[in-house]
Amino acid sequence: MSFEESVRELEAIVGRLDGDELPLDEALRLFERGVEQLRAAAAELARAEAQVKLLAEQADGTFALVDLDG
Repeated sequence: MSFEESVRELEAIVGRLDGDELPLDEALRLFERGVEQLRAAAAELARAEAQVKLLAEQADGTFALVDLDG
C-alpha cells in the first residue's frame, strides 16, 4: 500500500471514529487498523527521508542518489 493510500485510509478511519457512536469492538478494530496504517505510513516516510539524506552533490555540481544497498 502506498503512503497516499495509507493516509486516505487513516482519514477514513478517523472519520468513522469521530462520527456516530460505534460499538466498542468495532471502534477497537478500527483503532488497531489505524495504528497499522500509521506505522506503514511512518515507515514509508522514513524510507523516503533516508533516500533524501543520501542525495549527494557530485564534483561536477550535479546530484546523484546513492543506492541504499551500497
